Amino acid sequence: MQEEVNQKTIALCTRCAKMTADVLKGLMRKYLSDREKHKQEVKHKKAEKAAQEKAEKKAPVRGKQTLKKLMDQGSQLTNIEVTDNNIKSFDKVARKYGIDYSLRKDKSVEPPKYMVFFKAKDVDVMTKAFQEYSGVVLNKNKRVSIRKRLSLAKEKAAKQREREKTKQKDRGQSL
Repeated sequence: MQEEVNQKTIALCTRCAKMTADVLKGLMRKYLSDREKHKQEVKHKKAEKAAQEKAEKKAPVRGKQTLKKLMDQGSQLTNIEVTDNNIKSFDKVARKYGIDYSLRKDKSVEPPKYMVFFKAKDVDVMTKAFQEYSGVVLNKNKRVSIRKRLSLAKEKAAKQREREKTKQKDRGQSL
């Protein structure tokens, strides 16, 4: 087994009229130079990947993230309790204001409550974002659904048709 591991074979293919020592020497040099290039490319790719991973680790995560990542950023955290079931729609507003936050669901109470953790320095921005979010939610509730608007439009169209059908044209002579 040891002997098999130690012995490696390579196959070199070439087209030539006569195989000489110079041709074989040239083939071996070409093979060794290609092998060296391949090693350098692999080494370069590994270095690039390591640099990219290092850059990703240094860049702080923005937006929604885990509570652990938020605590690792080194700032004091504050939280707000929210009872809305559709809290995920808050993400759009939070991205607009550039807030780093983390959501935790408290299942011990019915209906479940959500705790939104964010950096203490973002308190003013967070209150502004929640005001805008609550305005968006209220506007969604006030809007009439498309299905209702469509059914109303159908009813109006049906009434107009009825009115047109009931019109009577007098073609006779009036005396």
